[in-house]
Amino acid sequence: MAPEDIISKLKESMDEGRFKHSLGVMETSLILARRYGANAKKAELAGLIHDCARDVPFDAQLKMAENFGILLDDIQKQEPVLIHGPLGAEIARNDFGINDEEILNAVRLHTTGDKNMTLLEKIIYISDYIEPGRCFPGVEDLRVKAFKDLEEALTSAFDSTIRYVIKSHRLLHPRTVSARNFILLHKGREERT
Repeated sequence: MAPEDIISKLKESMDEGRFKHSLGVMETSLILARRYGANAKKAELAGLIHDCARDVPFDAQLKMAENFGILLDDIQKQEPVLIHGPLGAEIARNDFGINDEEILNAVRLHTTGDKNMTLLEKIIYISDYIEPGRCFPGVEDLRVKAFKDLEEALTSAFDSTIRYVIKSHRLLHPRTVSARNFILLHKGREERT
């Protein structure tokens, strides 16, 4: 499917705020891809489609996940916001004809992160966090970090997410902790060598 067709389809299926957010993530992903030497076209496309399942009602998300054969863990079943990443990857494959696993994995992991993330996965995760429409305490510092040290920005974003989830008394997905710890362990090894 051509990019302009994907944009049209997303505009029809998302509320205005989510659509604007997706365009912001697309633009931020493109800029970060150029900054860090990632594939700009893949970053742009992954940023655009990352939330394609976000506005699907929870019951429909569960049914669609079952139909696609997505195995949800107990935390995802209790925290609806965690389903739209893996579901979005399948919608991107089936509705938009995107078969590039690197793009699909970036969509799949944009909410939780995971250990040993690729550059594209990192860019989509942080772009979702810092796109121009985001407004929360500390976002400006995070934007600056994202262009100076991607790993440091990711660690700060994971820390912020973990604090928020704990403060909200919600379930924390272990992939987020794994993603944070992986970066810190890797960084620790680099500093010792």
